Amino acid sequence: MLQQSTVSLEDARRMIVGAEAKAQDIGQPMNIAVVDNGGNLVAFAHMDGAWKGSIDIAVNKAFTSAMFELPTKGLAEKAQPGKPFYGIQQSNHGRVMIFPGGAPLKKDGTICGAVGVSGGDNEQDQLVAEAAVAAL
Repeated sequence: MLQQSTVSLEDARRMIVGAEAKAQDIGQPMNIAVVDNGGNLVAFAHMDGAWKGSIDIAVNKAFTSAMFELPTKGLAEKAQPGKPFYGIQQSNHGRVMIFPGGAPLKKDGTICGAVGVSGGDNEQDQLVAEAAVAAL
């Protein structure tokens, strides 16, 4: 039987702590989502003052990274007309996010989940997502 590695709740909590610390360092409250390798939510944090409209965006960035096994950074460029991922943001009932801030998680070279961050500008979201990954 094939056993797939997935992100644990303990891992997800540690990642959220790391992401929150980075968000506080840069002075931008964030929404932080961690999903398993099937795109299902494992843990979520809505920091005080973070935009409520960014909750779904954070969750969907994580979903996108888990399902396509790639970071969301750079997807916007590849989703333009004539590019290889043109229209991808319309797939999966519109859940696919093409903004920076989503990153896949790997254990032993295999995707085990993903993190999604939203609440700041593209650069801030990406920095906080990278901090979450580093905390894994």
